[in-house]
Amino acid sequence: MEIDTITGNEDPTVKGKQIHDIEIERQRAILLVLVPATEERVHAKHRGEELQALVSTMGPLTVHTLMIPMREPNSATLIGSGKVAEIKTLIDTYESDLVIFDRSISPRVQRNLERELECCVIDRDEVILQIFADRAATKEASLQIELARLEYSLPRLTRMWTGLSRQHGGVKGTRGGGEQQLELDRRQIKEKIAFLKDQLKKVQQQRSVQRSQRQNSNVPLGAIVGYTNSGKSSLLNALSQAGVLVENKLFATLDPTTRAVKLPGGAEVLLSDTVGFVSDLPHNLVDSFKSTLEEAKFADFLIIVCDAAHPDMLGSYATTVNVLEELGCTDKPTIVMINKMDSVHDDFAVARLKSMYSPVVETSVIQGEGLDDLLKQIGETLHELCPVSYYLIPESRYDLIAHIRRSGQVLSIDYLDEGILVETQILERYQSPLLDFKVKGKK
Repeated sequence: MEIDTITGNEDPTVKGKQIHDIEIERQRAILLVLVPATEERVHAKHRGEELQALVSTMGPLTVHTLMIPMREPNSATLIGSGKVAEIKTLIDTYESDLVIFDRSISPRVQRNLERELECCVIDRDEVILQIFADRAATKEASLQIELARLEYSLPRLTRMWTGLSRQHGGVKGTRGGGEQQLELDRRQIKEKIAFLKDQLKKVQQQRSVQRSQRQNSNVPLGAIVGYTNSGKSSLLNALSQAGVLVENKLFATLDPTTRAVKLPGGAEVLLSDTVGFVSDLPHNLVDSFKSTLEEAKFADFLIIVCDAAHPDMLGSYATTVNVLEELGCTDKPTIVMINKMDSVHDDFAVARLKSMYSPVVETSVIQGEGLDDLLKQIGETLHELCPVSYYLIPESRYDLIAHIRRSGQVLSIDYLDEGILVETQILERYQSPLLDFKVKGKK
């Protein structure tokens, strides 16, 4: 059996022992993948593989994955009594102490299954919440994940097993002390949620100030988005030597990092690394991480990173687009970048994506291949963002000349009898005060 050494001081004891420099066994997990009649088996298999990757990132050891065909869901346990009995046998066979569903399950189903199986039962949402909790590094991320976990746990206070802390995940015997204690716990959690929301609002205001400072710059902003573990942080490191944490694990990056990148022609652009997307991200996480994801919303253009080594690259791309639609930022100029071309899983998927979208740049960040093509495409995208425009400015409006110099690039300036003709490249967000003076039809 695999052993992890864990050092910490979050909880003073574990079963009466100090937790400093102790060895604990990894939890042994059985994964349950629910397969609707309308779903293709290959898609269900991909979901199972993703769940296994999530569970591995969280920490437990997967000992068995069970595919369960879904017909009529049982109102009490979601799955039928026969499957409950089968899972109970698997728990005994593999000495498992954790059962994980690949989809969200209701608090009622969770309580009933824990009673039937005498084992800790969680769902995919709780797995993701735990990963985020383990990886939160900044004050904002810590506040966001604590808020999300409290909102998730509020309707689940009467479970037999609670919390998957690093020290004692799934500890039995945590029933409350009756209705009075339960109501007290609920009130305390609600008060804590209100406090966290207030604190988070203050931190987000600080981020908003930082973002507005970047937007007030005439340097274009780009956001690197995509499915988790597709290579976004590696790309930012390769282009800017940003030093962002890179791991072959899901959700290695939770906090956005913005760095300046020089283009071949000498122009400069700011690129932001963002938290990775994943299918069916828990809604409370989408809400609580809204400010993090808004780096994409306020960017001038996007780079969608696709993972050619992923068994369902097209599905991952669709998930990314769906999240971007929810954020309301699908109208931006976008570059699709297919990464990990040195280890393509499905050549047809790569060809299909290239036929669906343009421009598509093929790269292998780890091999350093295709980055020059990407930088060239970023330059072309910036040219589209800042097309050459002409403005005839009255001599009395030198403030607009100053605005152009401050916010854009002056290509030429001619002093004519009817005014000052300025040839410029300027981002759309700075064009508003100039629109009345634009010379139409001049190329």
